[in-house]
Parts: sequence; structure tokens; C-alpha cells
Amino acid sequence: MHQYISGLSAHEGQQATLKGWVYNMRVSKTNIFIELRDGSGFLQCVISLDEVGEEAFESAKRLSREASLSLTGEVIKDEKQIGGYELRVTSFEIYGQSPEFPIQANETVHGVRHLADRRHLWLRSKRQWAIMRVRNRVIMAIHEFFQEEGFVQMDAPIFTGNACEGTTDLFETDFFGQPAYISQSGQLYGEAMAMAQGKIYTFGPTFRAEKSNTPRHLAEFWMIEPEMAFYTNEMNMDLIEKFARFVVNSCLEKCKVELETLGRDTSRLEMVNKPFPRVSYDDSIKILRGEMDVEGKNAIAVQEKDLADAKVAIEEKKADIEAREKAIKAGMKKGPRKFNESKILALRSEIADLEELCRNIPGWIESAANFKHGEDFGDSDEKLLTRVFDAPVMVYNWPTKVKAFYMKEVDGDPDYVKGVDLLAPDGFGEIVGGSERETDLDVLLRKIKEHDLPMEEFEWYLDLRRFGSVPHSGFGLGLERMVRWVCDIHHLRETIPFPRRYGRLLP
Repeated sequence: MHQYISGLSAHEGQQATLKGWVYNMRVSKTNIFIELRDGSGFLQCVISLDEVGEEAFESAKRLSREASLSLTGEVIKDEKQIGGYELRVTSFEIYGQSPEFPIQANETVHGVRHLADRRHLWLRSKRQWAIMRVRNRVIMAIHEFFQEEGFVQMDAPIFTGNACEGTTDLFETDFFGQPAYISQSGQLYGEAMAMAQGKIYTFGPTFRAEKSNTPRHLAEFWMIEPEMAFYTNEMNMDLIEKFARFVVNSCLEKCKVELETLGRDTSRLEMVNKPFPRVSYDDSIKILRGEMDVEGKNAIAVQEKDLADAKVAIEEKKADIEAREKAIKAGMKKGPRKFNESKILALRSEIADLEELCRNIPGWIESAANFKHGEDFGDSDEKLLTRVFDAPVMVYNWPTKVKAFYMKEVDGDPDYVKGVDLLAPDGFGEIVGGSERETDLDVLLRKIKEHDLPMEEFEWYLDLRRFGSVPHSGFGLGLERMVRWVCDIHHLRETIPFPRRYGRLLP
């Protein structure tokens, strides 16, 4: 039986057989250095001419990136290598060659479309490997949290007869001759299940037909939606904070290698252990416009400094590129030249990101300064607001007109509802949306009419208020948005194995 890279510490000084794929390879006159991946990790394997003989050595030289093979040899501890170990190969067997693999180890040399068209192969890259393993840890942490808190996992239907939030952005389908929709949320059903079980959560795919092509939108994504009987919105916010902190700390503890692979600044994630500021919608508008400071920080001034810093960084990186190009032209050995060429590509990518930031910030500042009370936040508004907070921030008590019909009105002020959005810092924006649910039957009837929803299709939902209604609350977490924040990823398309978004149905 073969071993896995992740478990090699138990085989130090022993013979072991590994099976996997060539992630990268370097050949010298007497040694071949293979960076092997097997799904559990990455490891340097050294094939020596003296050890395997000339015929086998020549065969190994013909290996290409993503060729599959098994290697047997001695496990040697070496702190300088990936994972702290190395395999000194004594024999190997090639399963399948991989001529002209279309994705280079340095994936930054490829355009986004090239990689997206080859998503089935792109998943093999070290970066995507790390992201998917963080995704797995987030999923496991979510289940661990709710199970430990006494929640029951239940499932909401994917086929529904009505829109949960009254939007027209739904995928319509035929359900045995009857029009139906693909679920945009399991929340209404979650409320029914909470009335039976007390505390429940659903975890399943969700579909939105918005023709949005932004880094924050997918047409198919996964939602976690807990619902709790006898919970006020204040209790809801307490749970959201405890939940988000648990998930992030689980990733910090159990995904150290993956986060390091991604270059994630984990000190920023550790800020999740600070208390989450709670800011009313009205105060958040003042912060956004620059009319209210937070611990001496002004949202507009912070963005102006970000712009100035970005411009300086661009010039520094351009100078770095120029120096490296000059050194390459002066003459370099193959190894240092390849390193510098790779570094230049990375610097150019960083410059492109900074230049985009420089183009965007002036518009963000203008939008924030002129934000009109009563509007919903856009992506740039959330970016500016969260820049003055280190920890995630909760914005609560939203204008009624920008939120869903089922949110409970603030006592004595029907222009506001007891909704809450959790905004992640560093510009990642909303990752959780929740509220206390309206329990007044008359108010719900009025809201359904105001939203022009078909009353007959909500009769079952209204029954929840007719028969033993109780105060209750809940929230929804977008799994991919949580993964994006934890991994510090620009675009949601990298947070799910096979993204489905506007304009992308394959592979």
C-alpha cells in the first residue's frame, strides 16, 4: 500500500511508496528533482543517476508536467524542503505521460479566460489546491459549530413555487407542467423547521439569475441558513459573531500550510478575535460620507491615503522590474534568470491590480461623499466603510424599502427593519445577511401586497404566524464569500470547484 505526503512524518528514515503527479521538475546532469503532488500535499523527490541507473534516469528525464507515477525511496527529513521532508528515490513506475500540459506552474503567465476554460485542469495548481482545502475546512467548521450549539441540520427544497425575497432574478423551470423556480434561499422553509426543532440550519446550493459579472457574484453558490425560535436580533448578532469567529479560527488552526501557500496575511484574520463593532445604518452613512470618524480614522481620508500609497508602490515595483531586467540582460545562469523572470511577471500582475485601484478609488470616494440616505450599500460603499474597522463590522436597523418583506419592523419606526449585515474587513464586504423575522400577521399581509407577491403562494408561510407564532431570527452566510475572505481572493470564481456565473456554463 502506498503512503500519502501528508503522513510522511510517520515514515522518516523508512522506505515509502508515493503515487501522484509531477507538479514541477528540474533536471541536472546527475539528478532529477521532481516536485510531486498527490492531493494531500507537495514533496520534493530526487531521482539520482547513481541510484536508478542510466536507462531509468533517461526515462525519468522524459517526464513532463502532470505525468502520473509512483516513486519508492527513503524518507529523509529536510527542513529546507516543502513540508520538511524529501524522498530519495530508488525506483519508480510511470503510469501516464502528460505532453504539453496547457497550464504552467506559474499560472500568472496565463489570462483569466485561458484558466477558466481549463478549470478541470486548473484545479490541480498549488493555489487552487490550497483554496479548495480551505473551503473544505470552512465547511467542516460550519457543521462543527452548529452541531456543538445544538442545532439540527435540515434541508429546504430546491424547487419552490414562489420567490423568497420578491426578486425577478430567478431561474424558472417546468415542474410537471407547472411553473416553478430554482431556490434563491431556503429561509422561509427554515422558519417552518425552526418552529418544529427550535434551532436548525440548512446548507445547500442556491441559485440567482442576476446578470452580474462582478467578483462577488455567482449564479450557483452554497448558502448556510440557521433559523432560531425565541431569538431577538440582538441574540442573532451575538450568534453571528460567535459563528464567524469560530470558523475563521478553525481555518487559522488547521490550514496553516494552505494559508501560507496563498500568501495570506493571517494577522489580518486574527482580528476576528476582537469584538465586532455594531453600527446602525444611520451612523454608517455618516462614517461613509466622512462625517464621523472611527477611533481617529476617517473613511474618506483613509481612501485618499490608500490612493497615494498605491501610486508610490507602483513606482517602486516598476523600478524593481527595471533593475531585474537589467540584471538579466547583463547575463545570468538559468536558475536565477528563471526566478527573476517569474518575479517580474508577479510584479507586473501586482502593478495591474494597483493601477486598477488607482482608477477606482476616486470614484469610490465621490460615491461615498454623495451617498443618499435610504439607499442600499454598493460594493465600493462596503469597501470604504470597512477600511476604518480592523474586525468585521455589523450594520443593523436598515431602511425598510431596501430589505426583504419578512424582516421585522423596528418598534415604533416602520421605516426601519431589524436587519443586520456582517461586513468583512479589507474590502471583502457583506458575507452574512440576517434579521429578526416579522411576527405580526397584519404587517406581513401588508408587506406581501406592497411587494406585489402572490398571496395564495404564501398562505403556508402565514400559517406560521397563525399557529403558535414566536419571536425568531436567522441569517444567511454565503460559503464562497467566506472562503474568499479567509483566502484573500479577488474573485469568487476561485472559491468553488466549477463556478457557474453569468457567461460561464462550461466546463
